[in-house]
Amino acid sequence: MSPSGGVTRNTLRRQISGALRDEVLAGRLPSGKEFTVKQIAEQYGVSATPVREALFDLASQGLLVSDEHRGFQVRAFTAGDYRSIVQARAVIVEGVFSGCHPITVRGEAMTSVRRRASEAARAARGGDLDVLIGYDLRFWRELSAFVGNPNISDFLATLRVQGWVFLVHRLRTSAERDRLLWLDHEALAEAVTAGDRAAVLAILRAYYAREQEWAERLLAVESIATDGGR
Repeated sequence: MSPSGGVTRNTLRRQISGALRDEVLAGRLPSGKEFTVKQIAEQYGVSATPVREALFDLASQGLLVSDEHRGFQVRAFTAGDYRSIVQARAVIVEGVFSGCHPITVRGEAMTSVRRRASEAARAARGGDLDVLIGYDLRFWRELSAFVGNPNISDFLATLRVQGWVFLVHRLRTSAERDRLLWLDHEALAEAVTAGDRAAVLAILRAYYAREQEWAERLLAVESIATDGGR
């Protein structure tokens, strides 16, 4: 394949992967929704190869489940999965900001992060879930880049997306939506800019405690529903 053909295919692969991820995050591709490479290729009017690669990319991120005979489907995350996601993020972020890994943050480099924080907070206050998710993911991606370790950044980004996939349907109908939509992006950005590790950890611990509490309650509800169906 020529270099230009390789570039085109890789570009299509990234575009399709991003578009499908956005569809999942918006809830337009719900959990359990099944589709094939052929269906997606026809939807986007492209060949099967970049579509297949994009779908396997999303499967490797834990967003899709592949079946040799039935194609792909959106993964259905359980409350137990969500609790594990929250616990993993909390352990990693605690380690990063408690000083186990050096972080170099220049004030001017935080300009974009603070802008993302402001937009995320505005969306949370306005209850605009789709906008919040987009800015929240950008906020954490840019903030975690200061760690200087792409493996940590990529893993945290994957966990963040998985968490939102679990949350998006529930938050659209939850009576606790206002409490669960995080409003502390700006406070966290300012604490990081000031180099105040104690404040950073306090904000994050309060946030993860709220998430953990909600996950435990959802687990209890799932358990009752499972027992009741026996």
